[in-house]
Amino acid sequence: MWTADEIARLCYEHYRVSLPKQGKPEPNREWTLLAAVVKIQPIADQTWDSPDKLVRVTKEVVSMGTGTKCIGRSKMRKSGDILNDSHAEVIARRSFQRYLLHQLHLVAALKQESIFVPGTQRGLWKLRPDLLFVFFSSHTPCGDASIIPMLECEDQPCCPVRTDWANNPSMEASGNLKPTEDKSKCERPDSPVTKKMRLEPGTPATEVANGVAQHQSFGNQESGPIPPSVSSSNLTSGELAAVTGMAPDGAKVVDVHRTGAKCVPGEAGDSGMPGVAYHQVGLLRVKPGRGDRTCSMSCSDKVARWNILGCQGALLMHFLEEPIYLSAVVIGKCPYSQEAMQRALIMRCQNVSALPKGFGVQEVKIQQSDLLFEQSRYAVQAKRADSPGRLVPCGAAISWSAVPEQPLDVTANGFPQGATKKGIRSLQARSRISKVELFRSFQKLLSSISDDKWPDSLSCICGFVVVKQKQIKAPLEHCPSSMSA
Repeated sequence: MWTADEIARLCYEHYRVSLPKQGKPEPNREWTLLAAVVKIQPIADQTWDSPDKLVRVTKEVVSMGTGTKCIGRSKMRKSGDILNDSHAEVIARRSFQRYLLHQLHLVAALKQESIFVPGTQRGLWKLRPDLLFVFFSSHTPCGDASIIPMLECEDQPCCPVRTDWANNPSMEASGNLKPTEDKSKCERPDSPVTKKMRLEPGTPATEVANGVAQHQSFGNQESGPIPPSVSSSNLTSGELAAVTGMAPDGAKVVDVHRTGAKCVPGEAGDSGMPGVAYHQVGLLRVKPGRGDRTCSMSCSDKVARWNILGCQGALLMHFLEEPIYLSAVVIGKCPYSQEAMQRALIMRCQNVSALPKGFGVQEVKIQQSDLLFEQSRYAVQAKRADSPGRLVPCGAAISWSAVPEQPLDVTANGFPQGATKKGIRSLQARSRISKVELFRSFQKLLSSISDDKWPDSLSCICGFVVVKQKQIKAPLEHCPSSMSA
């Protein structure tokens, strides 16, 4: 039906063609992350000559987001008019919710063709059975999925650990660390480390050579040293042998790529010990902040939540008979581990229980593309070579939705780009995917549908509100004028 490279290529092309220059990184100085939701639909009227014949499908980007930032706790607002989290994955999902709201409006209010069909209960809808959605991200989600095993022949995030310590991570760390062994086996042309990162068609392949040992946090979407071109990709837990085993080429797993996401208060924290035990895996984490700590959960945690509760959100769920789940997650070329992705998105959630009917942990398909995003940190660093100046993350975030009216939204620091402090409280100073604007879109949808066609959950809520308002109003009408004053 589709391949990971086809999904990545489609998203990269959409980024180049459909998104304007505004909000994109400044060439050779800035980088960003990209995420998108792709709708997959079989082509109608196909002939089935053979059961082994591949199903031909159409692929369409229905939402897209870029971004690397999130605001600190002190800048959050109860009014819901600011974007707390502007990482690309979150922007793409909120843009997807905007697309879903539009599709519901088409079918429920305008009686036009949509991705939804009527459900079995009054006022409820469900996704057409022939449709599925694939989530794409140009980089491994920050947090648990970014805690990736590292081979002894890769660039180390800290000094290489002693062999005996790597085999027994529980023993106390020592300051007498031996130098690395001969790396000649990693310099072979067929080594998994010396690989070329392939860009989109028409872009020359770039080889990222092994560098010096430096500390690197991949989950923290900030500037820093460039990681190796590949990591210990696609290693199963058996091959890793409890993280300290041997990779297929014989190299030992001696360390892990670091994530900048911090453990949530109350969780068991990271040990901080050198080597494979630096991080504790499977924990909930919050995104790092520059001074002002954030309250935004890591992208690994958020994608895992979507894999249980769906991508639609609580408001849209009033109109849906069942949640809208992602069928697959595709990651672009970057440091990656299949085991870490499976753990972060699926395995650590297996004990989640007592969910409402229709909800559950999904066995989402996880794949990696071999195509590198041209404005990722790794691609930009390779192109700029010895250019002066510091490579920094782009401060803007772009939201795009497949909707007819104002599909594009460019923000910085949680507000539309260019918004002034004086105008922050105005309607023009709200992102179209902020909480308050998505709620306004939901209210618009509700007002376009007659009350007798509302789902029961909304009819009950609205009826309760009307009764409470009458109960509050009645005593006031009988109060003495002096008291009412």
